[in-house]
Amino acid sequence: MKDRVSQLAEEFIAQSIYRMDESTRMVHICMEQLSEEEIWRRHNESSNSIGNQILHLCGNITQYAIAALGQAADSRDRDKEFEARSGYSKSQLVHMLVDTVERAKRVMDGSNVQNLMRKRNVQGFYFSGMGIIIHVVEHYSYHVGQIAQWTKMLKNMDLGFYDGIDLTVKNED
Repeated sequence: MKDRVSQLAEEFIAQSIYRMDESTRMVHICMEQLSEEEIWRRHNESSNSIGNQILHLCGNITQYAIAALGQAADSRDRDKEFEARSGYSKSQLVHMLVDTVERAKRVMDGSNVQNLMRKRNVQGFYFSGMGIIIHVVEHYSYHVGQIAQWTKMLKNMDLGFYDGIDLTVKNED
């Protein structure tokens, strides 16, 4: 039974890392289309720029995966993620995000079953390590969807996330 639990944990982590990589790939595609000015543009005062979204993702992934799951200090200042109106170039933001995601993936990959099952408080919530990973993956994906939507609105173009892949193929048994 223990070997099966370890296999399930490894598969869960592998699939989570795959999804993190997919989101990062999509951010790269979006950022390649945008100018330095566009990454800080807001649709209105109630909206966040793509720059804010990336700062927010770095903060959230750090707080959940690196600090809580990885048992490191939590030094997040969430309000600053949304207050920024500039201060980082496109390449700095991409580098920051990639670095944060890579650090988070290392923590995930290094987690054993006990760490995945252990519950802890993070941002006022009580999650197991698996719950933390689920949050990180879905939160990342959610904001990547916003980044893609904002990029499409700015550029009026298909981003080609799945160019070269036939998405009409039926599932096989």
